[in-house]
Amino acid sequence: MKKAICTLALPALLTCPCTGEVVSHATAPEAGRVTAQSEGLHGYIGFSHDQPPAGSGYNAGMGFYSAVWPLIGKPLADFQIGLPGSWVTPDNSDNKDKPLAPNGTLARTWKERGPTWSSVFQTLEGGLGYWAGNHFRYGPPKFSLNATPQCYDYEVGSPGWSFFYNNEALPDNRLGIAQLSNRLLIPPDALPFQGTPRGEFLGYTWMALPFTDPSTGDPPTGDQSWTCFLSAANFKGPMAFYIPETWSKIGRLFHYPFLYGRGLDSRPGDMGGGAMEINTVPRFDSTDARGVAYSKIPKLEFPVDSEGRAFLVQDVTYYSRVALQDAFRLWRDGQAECSGRFDGKGAWKPTLKTETTQFDQGGKRMAGIEHSFDTKVFEGNVWGLQWTTNDISPRGLFPQYYQHVGDERVAVPEASVPVETRLQNQEFTLATPGAPYTSPTTGAWTRPGPKVGPFAARLVDGSVVTYHWYRFIDQPSFQQYAWSAEKKAKLQALVEKIHAAWPIDRDYMAPPTRGKLASFDPALLVTPPKGLEVGYVPIVTRQSAR
Repeated sequence: MKKAICTLALPALLTCPCTGEVVSHATAPEAGRVTAQSEGLHGYIGFSHDQPPAGSGYNAGMGFYSAVWPLIGKPLADFQIGLPGSWVTPDNSDNKDKPLAPNGTLARTWKERGPTWSSVFQTLEGGLGYWAGNHFRYGPPKFSLNATPQCYDYEVGSPGWSFFYNNEALPDNRLGIAQLSNRLLIPPDALPFQGTPRGEFLGYTWMALPFTDPSTGDPPTGDQSWTCFLSAANFKGPMAFYIPETWSKIGRLFHYPFLYGRGLDSRPGDMGGGAMEINTVPRFDSTDARGVAYSKIPKLEFPVDSEGRAFLVQDVTYYSRVALQDAFRLWRDGQAECSGRFDGKGAWKPTLKTETTQFDQGGKRMAGIEHSFDTKVFEGNVWGLQWTTNDISPRGLFPQYYQHVGDERVAVPEASVPVETRLQNQEFTLATPGAPYTSPTTGAWTRPGPKVGPFAARLVDGSVVTYHWYRFIDQPSFQQYAWSAEKKAKLQALVEKIHAAWPIDRDYMAPPTRGKLASFDPALLVTPPKGLEVGYVPIVTRQSAR
């Protein structure tokens, strides 16, 4: 990122805060010269947990409840921090030395991930947060799907787009998400929330469901459609799934048969834990009259109670086939109706673990943050942060100011930052609306195309979402595959049963142990047009500023 520099006018004289000595510009030429920088804060605030017992089968689904709150007070430009989320990868623990990332993929260049590159082969990593590429910021976080099916060569974040990086929709042959819900819009810029959440929870679970049968073609493809179930105050149930071929086609594309059967279409899922990923945070740098450097990052606020506790993740649960997959398969094949509720007999809750996190600023270790908070597992197997009373920052506020001491950045109170640095009055650049997300007027989006539309919804993030109603099997993501008429008809019939039998006010995940549920922006909730109540889904075709 190009560094912008802002030079401010200096007063005629400066007073040293320690000695009271009056100095001139000649002895402190850099005092008060503020520069805007990137790399203000980097690190992970995370948890781990016990692994499912060997051979137990608790690898067909995994999920939890995560707190929703506005980490920042205003929408900032060039800012990316994920709220607590997870990464699900295919379990390839049997492979000890053979590369899963083919030559020619982006991840293969990351030598430190070798020799197998299993951690960057394929991932499910959606969740809550702020992303540098967001086009429409509004203060609170958003929820987004995201997956990397091909060693980080590209991402799939919604039924039409990648992960905010491109204005245009993905090429037809890289579409990967099938919109399943006929009641919830999935905008390319992610799903905003109603009002200002203050630590309410959103539940989400990935379930590997057999929407289709495995195939033995080229490439051979498993039957796992990783389906995202949500649990919010105004929407519960499955929103979308990744089509199995999304994962399997990498082996054929790179002429690498070793990958057949090793993707998320076939392999059990492995989560391992979760974290807040702190990625892109701006900062200001300046110096005082003595030449001592200081930096400032945006104010980051956490939802703490009267005892200084921030409850961030609860009810982490792994699922076996018994939880839903077996009943879903039987229903698909014409047997007893499946309610969609997760059967507790197939659920296992691990014991959470945590440890103190390390942070850096521009590659320099940040010290003193541990005096403000530490990670903790609270009673009830709830993970979060415990804040202490100190002079660096009030409880619930991440330390904002740092003194540069050798190779460290040491957290200091705002009052200790000399006034001549002019850092206290510096305001970070606010985000402005980005370019529209657009879809093609040819190819998979128009053949066979929508049944009706366009329709429009105005969202709380300041954008307008345009959408069309497609027959489920006619939505763009499926058009790259030469499926038989029988296979398409069977899948269409199954989805019609789901639309008819699974309402959005039923608990599918077990309710959260504590706290209330957050609500999505009501404008995301839609009602199918008359005659299209089952078997049709709303596909977003554009998102633009009002």
